[in-house]
Amino acid sequence: MTGRSSYTWAMRAALLALIVLAGLPGLGWAADSAVILMYHRFGETAFPSTNIRLDQFEAHLDHLAKGPYAVKPLEEIVAALKDGRELPDRTVAITMDDAYLSIYRHAWPRLKAKGFPFTLFLATDEVDAKLKDHLSWDQIREMAAQGMSVGSHTASHPHLPDLAPAEVQAEIARANRRFTEELGKPPALFAYPYGEASARDLAAAKAAGFAAAFGQHSGVAWAKHNPYYWARFPFNEKYGDLERFRRAVDALALPVRDLDPADPTVKGGETLFRFRLEGEGPVKGLTCYDAAGNAHALAIEGRSVTAKASAGLPKGRSRFTCTQPAGGGRWRHFGYQYYVGGKG
Repeated sequence: MTGRSSYTWAMRAALLALIVLAGLPGLGWAADSAVILMYHRFGETAFPSTNIRLDQFEAHLDHLAKGPYAVKPLEEIVAALKDGRELPDRTVAITMDDAYLSIYRHAWPRLKAKGFPFTLFLATDEVDAKLKDHLSWDQIREMAAQGMSVGSHTASHPHLPDLAPAEVQAEIARANRRFTEELGKPPALFAYPYGEASARDLAAAKAAGFAAAFGQHSGVAWAKHNPYYWARFPFNEKYGDLERFRRAVDALALPVRDLDPADPTVKGGETLFRFRLEGEGPVKGLTCYDAAGNAHALAIEGRSVTAKASAGLPKGRSRFTCTQPAGGGRWRHFGYQYYVGGKG
């Protein structure tokens, strides 16, 4: 065999190995999305709507540790998605909202034992109030020194769409001052309190210099979605069983583009939601539904979809969700939270 032939066969073998590797579950490097998990309290059963039981949380971490998952720091994931760099299939980030003491007492030791990074989004007033069931700045610094990243959750944890534009900017600025005073710098990432935001609030987060911002609507963070309203899967006692967790961490992005209405804050009464799915071929198996699980009627023309709800969006928070089977027991998932009310 000539040198040229040997080289050709070696190249073919290497290419074949890469193709095989990419086809193995959890080992492919073709992901332009990531699943971001969100928690609040840990082992605080008096607050079931925001709490995850410790046995549930341990089951989640064991599943991640034993499965084909790449648990990565959120800032690393954000940088890759924004730069167009591929992530491993089944990339996952772990986040928490609010400065509850149970994060320090219960979540952090379990995450350290698994070697999993995480991000804490906190409102600075909650820490400054020195409440007995909340973290102190010393505890936050201790965790940050050992790898935890800190994100902003505003100063006072308000309903941002209900504030005037100057008030939103003041909330972000006041929190950033406290972060700089206590931790030496402002955070790079932001999470909207209650997951509520308007187009104006998304613009404010971007103008403040955050690299990305997050809601709390179930869905996969896709590189082509707005990075200032990326989705996270929230978990609590009621919605924290292992089957739901497995479906979440195995989820793929549903490539929704040109969503209308795109502003997360609306006037109310909306019954039509329009979008197109990136890609080619017929749309099969798509289901869209509201927060109560009621399915919307779908009109599909090519890759363009109109979802019609049976009733208009009620006042307060609502969710619009679409799923589609992806094969191999996995699902494509898109979620969007709407807030009815606000000042724009």
